[in-house]
Order: sequence, then C-alpha cells, then structure tokens
Amino acid sequence: MEIQYAYTKKRSEFGRQCLFVDEGPKLLENVTPNKEELNKYIFKNPVSRSTQCSSVLAEHELNTIRAQYDQHGMNHTEGGWPREVNPADEEQTLRFKKKIEKDEMYIHTVLQLTHAMEHCILQNNAINIYEEYFEGVESATIMERCSARTLNVYRDPNKVNQPVTHLSWSPDGGTRLAVSHCNLEFQRSPRHLSTFSYIWEVDTALPAENPNKPQLTLKPAVPIVCLEYNPKDPNCLVSGMFSGQVAFWDVRKSSTPAGMSALEPSHRDPVYSVLWINSKSGTEFFSSSTDGQIKWWDTRKLNEPNETLILDVVKGEEQVLSRALGASCLEYEGTIPTRFMVGTENGCVISCNRKGKTAAEKIVSKYTAHVGPVYALQRNPSFLKNFLTIGDWMARIWSEDCKESSIMWTCNHQAQLTDGAWSPTRSSVFFTTRMDGTLDAWDILQEQREAVISVKVCDYQLRSLRVHDQGQLVAVGNNLGTSYLVEFNESLATTQRNDKALLTAMLERESRRERILEARNREIRLRQRTKMAESLHRDISGKETINTPSIILDSAVKNAEKDFFTIIELELAAIQAAAEAHEVEEEYEIKAEALISDKTKKKETIFMVDELKGENSEDEFEGEDMDKDTEGTNES
Repeated sequence: MEIQYAYTKKRSEFGRQCLFVDEGPKLLENVTPNKEELNKYIFKNPVSRSTQCSSVLAEHELNTIRAQYDQHGMNHTEGGWPREVNPADEEQTLRFKKKIEKDEMYIHTVLQLTHAMEHCILQNNAINIYEEYFEGVESATIMERCSARTLNVYRDPNKVNQPVTHLSWSPDGGTRLAVSHCNLEFQRSPRHLSTFSYIWEVDTALPAENPNKPQLTLKPAVPIVCLEYNPKDPNCLVSGMFSGQVAFWDVRKSSTPAGMSALEPSHRDPVYSVLWINSKSGTEFFSSSTDGQIKWWDTRKLNEPNETLILDVVKGEEQVLSRALGASCLEYEGTIPTRFMVGTENGCVISCNRKGKTAAEKIVSKYTAHVGPVYALQRNPSFLKNFLTIGDWMARIWSEDCKESSIMWTCNHQAQLTDGAWSPTRSSVFFTTRMDGTLDAWDILQEQREAVISVKVCDYQLRSLRVHDQGQLVAVGNNLGTSYLVEFNESLATTQRNDKALLTAMLERESRRERILEARNREIRLRQRTKMAESLHRDISGKETINTPSIILDSAVKNAEKDFFTIIELELAAIQAAAEAHEVEEEYEIKAEALISDKTKKKETIFMVDELKGENSEDEFEGEDMDKDTEGTNES
C-alpha cells in the first residue's frame, strides 16, 4: 500500500518564508494487524547474519566533451533596426513601423511572444528576491561604558621646554597637528629661549615613520602664541605673535613666515587668538589681544589692518583705549559671518556685530560669565544660540536670550579650568581641562553633576585643548611643552537617534526657566526702587530738590548686608551661649569635687577618734556626723 499526500500551493507562494504553527496530531493512515500473516512467521535458531554499516561506494570516471563558446556583441541605442533604416531619422523609423504593423504576421507574432513574456512575469512573481523580512525592526543601541586611552605623546624637541599655548588640526581630515610653544611670563623667561613651533603628523591610518620627530618646524623671529589652519587650504596658517604682530605661513614655500604685519599698526600686547573669516577670497582673518582691540586683516595686505574695534563697553561716550577690556579669546561661526563673540580678562563675554555703523552699535550685548578671565568660548555646533564658556572653577552653558545668568553650569572643581570645547559630532558632549592635569568629558544628557569620564593625562597643568573633527580624538597640551593625543570610545562621538530632540527640549526648558527668574527679579527690583523713591520724596518734601537717583541705593545690596549681619549676630550669640554653659558646667564640677573631698576628710577623722574613745563614743560621733552631713547637703 502506497502512502502519499499531495501538497497544493499557488505558484506565487513558492519560495516564501515558512511560518510554522503548533497543531494537534492528525491521523493519516491506520494499518490494522493481520493474524493470517502471523502463521507464516518461522523462527530460526540459531541465526547468523552479517551487516555492513558503511555505505557502498563506486568510482567512475567520465570525460565530457567541452562546449565551445563564442562571444558576440551588439550595441544599439533604440531597438534592432535593419541596415537600410537610419535610427536617427524620425521619418524613416516611423515609415518602417507602419510597414511592420500592416504585415499579416504581425498580430500572430505578438500573440506568440506573449506566452514567453507571461512565463517570465510569473517566474518573477513567484519569488520576491528583494523582500526584507526584518525591515520594521529597529536596531537596539548598546550603551557601552565610556573609556579613553592615550595614543601618542609629542614632546618639545628643545632642551628648555616651553608651555603649549595653542593647538590646531589641519582641515584635510586632521592628519596634522600644529602646536605653538611660548612662555607668557613677562620678564621671567630665561634667556636664549627657542621661538620654534611644530607641525606633527597624526595620521592614525598610516602612522608616521618617526612619530617623535615633527613633520615641519616653524621658525619665526618672535615666539608664536596662537596658530590656526586655514579651513579651506591645509597648507596655509595664520599666527598671533608674542610681540602683538600677526603672521601668515605657507608650509609649501618655507618654514619662515610668508608675511608679517608691521609692529606699529599691530597689537600692543601678545595676540591670544586668531580666527579665519568666511570670505570669498579665503584670505581674511581677525585677531584679539589683551590690549582691548580687535583687528581684521587680509593675508595679501598685512601692512595695516582693514578694520579695528576697541572693546569699550561704556555707551554714550567716545571709545577710549584706556577703558577697553582685554580680550582673552574669540569665537566665530562661519554660518553667521557678521557676528562674533569675545571673552575678556574680567570674566565678561561680549557679543558683537561687525555690520554696526558705529563702534557702539557693534557691541550688542554683554554677559557677566566668570570671576576671572574667560579662557575658552565656543558656540554649540548644532544649537548656535547656546555657547560654552570656561573660566575660574566651572564651565557654563549660556543662551543668547538670557543675559543675567547661565542656563546650566558644572560643579566647582578643586583645580581651576583652563580650556574647553564642544564635540563636533555629538551636540551634548564637551571637554574641559584642569590645572591638575585632568581631562574631563561631559555629556549633559547623561549626567549634569559630574563628568562621565575623567582622565588623568599628566601631573602638570594642562593649558590647551582641541577636538578632532571626527569627535574621538582630543589633543591636549601641558605646561612643560608636551602634547598628548587621547582617544575616546565611540559612545562619546556617535549621535544617538533621540539626542537632538532631547537636547532641544532640555535647552528650551532651562532657557524658559531663566527668563522667568529674570523677569521676577526685575519686577522685585523695580518695586523696591519705587518704594525707596516714594519714601525719599516724602522725607525731602518742602526742602530743596536733589538728584534722587544718585541717592537711591540698590535695595538688593541693603538686604544682603542686613542678612549678612543678622547671620553674624546669631552665630556670635550661639557661641556666647555655648561658652556660658561651658563655664557653668566647669563651676558645678569644681563644687562637686570639693564636696567629695570634704566627706573623705571627715570619714578619716571619725576613724581616728573611734580608736581613742572606743565603740560607745564611736556610735555617738557617727550620729552627730550624719546630722552634719545632712545639713551640709541641704545647704548645697
């Protein structure tokens, strides 16, 4: 009996994914036993049989006749036309098509070709070779622990090491790193110091032949304070000098400056920052110095600056250089070509607009950021309204809409911060350096109170920091002239799916909170000043009028002084009360010791009298002694 089962399925369902389902048992065939066959069964005793378990193999040789292949090619742009028809001529092709359509065999030939075409169409529909089975499934992101390692160390080749003052990555993928060395201690640096700065090769894919030797040595006459690559040309650089001059470099020509500004029109103090401007020529840049001036230059004409701005924030008066605030750092974003920001030595950040007609109109707003100088200032690469400032013992994140206070800030560190920068690939990550040689990486979406990872790079003060365009490499320089290349893992450089939306919501929420607090503080100050003015007008009514605004003091300062002295008085009262309680306690202890010593002396006297008078007198004396003790106790 042959058991078979026929599976039926449509042609279009062949080759599709098999979907299995749990089902119960199904009875296909039931073979009942036959008793007649049992009588035919014969038992053999003994039985001897052999079985070969291995499969039987046979070897055969076959030599087939090789097929001869011939290759032919045909190149045509529109169908296969006969030789006498020119495909470029529309009249000939149209005439030939009409001639073919009038032929009697035309319809019969088309009907025959439809069968072959239908067969090919059905073959393509049977198996969908382009089907993606897991198209809707999202790939789960694995949160790995933040880690870092030092890839390389670049030391100053000179015998007398100088601090690293600035770092700059080349625009051709960051294959080179420009490092400037300068001793900024005025009149304290030793004589015969080297003025050289260096360009190192930092290609991780193709390592240099000798990583301990710089690729190029820049040899100026004056030490370089800051050095910056041209974002459009990896062979051109500009630098700010210790003498206040600016220089232009072309590494293809020479290791000396290709052009340098004259000493008279340059800055009066060392140039702490130079940045390229997004211009059509690609040759314009501007510089800042602690003399309080911002100067715009063109590398084709370094004899004099194109424009000069004095950082005098006093409005309504003519700008004076003696009142100017010293600039410690610059910030410029290429997408906002007319606006820039300046960090000053007194802890203020000034927002400027180059399109202003007058010098007063160019200074737009002012932010009181830090107690000391602002060492670093940079806009967020994704949120241009928010910027990062580094100074004193903390880093602050600001919004242009909130001028009285920052929207976010880090905790106070034990060591002062020296530099910082945003990650160019992940908007929520920024890096900071400290004076104790620590490099911190912050992710404000993951943790706001402390850094996600802190790397102890060296035991000396870190002076400068620069992040690679890919976000994983960070170059830092210390006070001994050594530069370190630190690599972080991909979690700090890769942007997650919801990072931008979460960061947008966080920054907007914090900005809204600060605006509400600013409005509330302005309202309180205005109300207090109004009350103060009314009370003063009542006091001076009938007398000679005086300038009331000059007399009115800030009520907030008065309230702060009052609270301060109240707290001091409370503390002094608490200290005095504690001292009095301590004195009372000491006096009580002295009296108790004196009472105990009196009792012991009386007992000794009793024992001596007992020995002389006998037992009877002892009993009477003890009774009198007990009465005296009770009287003394009552008195005490």
